Amino acid sequence: MKRSFSLPTPVLLASGLGLVAATYGLVRLAFGLFLPDVQRDLGFGADVGGAVSSGASVLYCTGAVVGFLLADRAARWLVVVAALTAGLGAITTAASATTVVFGVAAVMASSGAGLASPAMVQLVAGRLDGAARDRAQAVVNSGTGPGLVAAGVLALVLLPDWRTAWAAAGVVTLLVGAVVFLAAGRGAPDTRSAPAAAQRSALRAALPGRSWFGAQVVPVVVALLFGAGSAVVWTYGRSALVGAGVPSGLTVVAWIALGVGGASVAVTARWTSGLPAARLWLLTTTLAAVAVLTLGLLPHVVGAALVACALFGWGYTAATGALIAWTTEIDQDHAAAGTALLFVVLVAGQALGAAAAGVLVGPAGTATTFTAAAAVVAVAATTPLVAARRELRPTASTR
Repeated sequence: MKRSFSLPTPVLLASGLGLVAATYGLVRLAFGLFLPDVQRDLGFGADVGGAVSSGASVLYCTGAVVGFLLADRAARWLVVVAALTAGLGAITTAASATTVVFGVAAVMASSGAGLASPAMVQLVAGRLDGAARDRAQAVVNSGTGPGLVAAGVLALVLLPDWRTAWAAAGVVTLLVGAVVFLAAGRGAPDTRSAPAAAQRSALRAALPGRSWFGAQVVPVVVALLFGAGSAVVWTYGRSALVGAGVPSGLTVVAWIALGVGGASVAVTARWTSGLPAARLWLLTTTLAAVAVLTLGLLPHVVGAALVACALFGWGYTAATGALIAWTTEIDQDHAAAGTALLFVVLVAGQALGAAAAGVLVGPAGTATTFTAAAAVVAVAATTPLVAARRELRPTASTR
């Protein structure tokens, strides 16, 4: 028997937060931060930007599906693939000379985040349980915020040189992925040499049953809606401020505020982790809807825009944590699979929302596009309440 080796749990949590920060904040979601400068250099419009963002979301979903299937058995190796695709994808993006190469690289880089989430959920669940596990999941998931802050700092220092900024993001992603790989240890069984029949049996055991999917219907619906509504901020948030005449430096500060809001989830987790998942979902998504509406109607009011960005960063990041808690409440044994499912649906919604916003923002304008997106987020926030009331409504036979 091989001796199990791993670094202490705090190292795993810190490096896991770093992996989420890199794959999400520095690579995937930094697309909207650098988009105005990339458009200027490569010469493409908002519709192409929306299409690339949509394609990146689709490939993220592909990565998350792979995570759905493999996290229980190969979480450590998923981390490796996540770091390689995100890191090398970002470096290729930085070197791109044409819109086609840029688009393909940006899309490929996005898959790393999809692989990272279920892998980290599984690795954390293997170390902790109970309330400690929930707090740790919230902390690791909050890595998006620090990643956004880091991307914003890079932008302040380097823009309009977006190429160097994205190359640096790629290098950091590769390094932090290596740390997570070492921190996770090699104690998990290696199934690669197992007989094919045994692997198929293990896969069937890992996949949840039909009743589990039925219990996920409401989280799935609201995740799709929330993804669609939130996409407008990630894709066109900074572009809206630039278009409103806000100085370039302040638009980057607004992006940093977005990241600070996301990072603050690690601080608020001690209070929010005690809330039922559905109640936390209502709180976080309602605040996100208010933030989207504010950005759409008041992008020229710098103070309001900064507050809205911070509020959206907190609301979005905490809402994704609520999804993890929600699926864990439904079935703790399949928490990684549930996270993958809901994150796939969330980002599938972002693919739809980014494409729709790309088509709408040109002819209809920023205010209309963001207002429509805020309405979709508001529907996502209130749908669980409507569903719960319908379940509690007495039937004819019980009246």
